[in-house]
Amino acid sequence: MKDLYSMTDSIRADRENMAYDVVIIGAGPSGLSCAIRLKQLNPELSVCVLEKGSEVGAHLLSGAVFEPRALNELIPDWKEKGAPLNTPAGKDHFKFLTNKNAFKLPTPPQMHNKGNYIISLGELGKWLADQATQLGVEIYPGFAASEVLYKDNQVVGVATNDMGLNKHGEKTDAFQPGMELHAKQTVFAEGCHGSLTKTLVAKYNLRDQSDPQTYGLGIKEIWQIPTDKHESGKAIHTIGWPMDCKTYGGSWIYYYGQDLVSIGFVVGLDYQNPYLSPFEEMQRFKTHPEISKILEGGKRISYGARALVEGGYQSVPKLTFSGGLLIGDTAGFLNVPKIKGNHTAMKSGMVAAESLVDFFKTENAGAECTKYSDNLKQSWLWKELYKVRNIRPGFNWGLWAGLIHAAFQSFGGWMFPYTLKNHADHKQLKEAKDSLKINYPKPDGSLTFDRLSSVYLSNTNHAEDQPVHLQLKDPSIPIDVNLPKYAEPAQRYCPAAVYEVVEEKGEMTFVINAQNCVHCKTCDIKDPSQNINWVTPQGGGGPNYTGM
Repeated sequence: MKDLYSMTDSIRADRENMAYDVVIIGAGPSGLSCAIRLKQLNPELSVCVLEKGSEVGAHLLSGAVFEPRALNELIPDWKEKGAPLNTPAGKDHFKFLTNKNAFKLPTPPQMHNKGNYIISLGELGKWLADQATQLGVEIYPGFAASEVLYKDNQVVGVATNDMGLNKHGEKTDAFQPGMELHAKQTVFAEGCHGSLTKTLVAKYNLRDQSDPQTYGLGIKEIWQIPTDKHESGKAIHTIGWPMDCKTYGGSWIYYYGQDLVSIGFVVGLDYQNPYLSPFEEMQRFKTHPEISKILEGGKRISYGARALVEGGYQSVPKLTFSGGLLIGDTAGFLNVPKIKGNHTAMKSGMVAAESLVDFFKTENAGAECTKYSDNLKQSWLWKELYKVRNIRPGFNWGLWAGLIHAAFQSFGGWMFPYTLKNHADHKQLKEAKDSLKINYPKPDGSLTFDRLSSVYLSNTNHAEDQPVHLQLKDPSIPIDVNLPKYAEPAQRYCPAAVYEVVEEKGEMTFVINAQNCVHCKTCDIKDPSQNINWVTPQGGGGPNYTGM
């Protein structure tokens, strides 16, 4: 096989290029773990990590109760090296909410958190990046990989996006062409519903043997509460209100740090009612007496949102192709019943690194590293996902049937040789005429808030005069199809007020406020016409989360 890594010319003549052994797209837990493990095993390898956020951690958001299993394997002396795991998880609480009451339920075995830590994923990402750079990994934040490079149908790297284009895609006086990064192997660690990964899935038919991926949308706030109300390490999860019994969803409340509370609400993106707004459900959730008493006297200091992969074992696509592979959330390794994916993301990156080091001993650049999939199936990650594979899809039957089935699966049912199917979220919406409108209360500005003030807390910023990164395949569909059929749900599923339907001179117009986008990818996932294509904006754009 021809060694494509030996090429010296750029794919596009006006771009310069740099060559590495491995280029990793995304400085999240999977990408950084992969980079660290590569350099641990072979310090001579040249490894580069591209990160679209303005700095490492700027786009990282998680609950997060962190299971240190993978970190123990990757960096056994992490405590001595100052890893930011400072709040041991304490007692777990699991509650069912009605609109006014809360009933304690037995905590499911997957949700027991003894030995885990409540953390900021952004802070952990920064620490992992420090460990990687000390080993010689090159990390470039603020550079978005916007294009996969191919030669002879093989992935040979990626290119960053051109800078200095106006909103019409025309070159300005500040134009600078992107940079090409060539690699023997390119590792895609883009996180949930990666913009490049979805093109790879289509090109190489990576989902031919797997179910569709299914997702949730997580809305998160950080509150600082009075010291006398803070119970460090306490973890609460709820199901029930404000969700109805047909809609998958639930909350977390984690006490950590200096009087901080991480509070979040997740709505399964297979919800059916086009009038539902995950953001508004989160705000309504906080008005429950059991929740509002926690936040009373406190102050909201951060806000963010991101989609989560919920498909699990049966929705993992083919992971390898000529010249590259998929790791972390972009591949779909979240353990939904455990409400954890950082440890599995890290493990997938480590297995990928171990596989690539062996691969480079015998194979030419551009070949397919099939050892990765084989090794992954022998790891504890694969066994963990297999064991819980039927729990999330069991809730497609409704809340109560789902809980009964989840208990059956947890106590031995997983050994029965059946695997439930997942469905595509965008196909689940009912038409507006068959759905009930939901009247959400107005925000009070102290406990509940509007979207624009929330986006402000996310420190989101995009250069105004740049190409819109939320592309409509057919500009007529929002008004001509989605509005009459589904009451244009983009107005409600977006947690950042990006999409509006406004009336101008008697005509309805679909408005895209791309500068508000927090990069959650929900629009690309949930749009019933699959008409929205989320692509990377200029590097450094988007949210700038601190401590999320």
